Amino acid sequence: MPETCPRGFDETLLSGAIDRELVQAAAQKVRIHLEDCAHCRALYKELTELREVAMSTTIHQPPDDQWREAPRGGVSKAGRIVGWLLAVAWLVIITAFGLYQGWQNTDGAFEKFLGFGGLGAVALLLGSVALDRWRTAKTDPYRGVEK
Repeated sequence: MPETCPRGFDETLLSGAIDRELVQAAAQKVRIHLEDCAHCRALYKELTELREVAMSTTIHQPPDDQWREAPRGGVSKAGRIVGWLLAVAWLVIITAFGLYQGWQNTDGAFEKFLGFGGLGAVALLLGSVALDRWRTAKTDPYRGVEK
């Protein structure tokens, strides 16, 4: 368990002081406390150094095309287009079928066709995305980076 101020000082004020976010009274309270407390002075120094390191660190921004979600190949693009067309067609058909069911009863063959059509559309969409991810994974320079 990390040590805390032996005088019970609210150490969260130190971060506010470092970031210059405290009102004048709180900032003065921190300054006065730091004069008398070696523990908080050491913590303040450590936090100040950490802030300086963090602020001076440069972060490499990947190019915008690294974040594209568009299909990366012809097969993937075709799969996505066909998948969306099937999904929209399935939605139209299932809606029409639901309205039709409101007026009339039918057997289960058409319902099975609608269910498999929807599942096929979803499978094509997911397959096209999986294909893109698989192709990108081979050359992804950010593969080891945790998000």
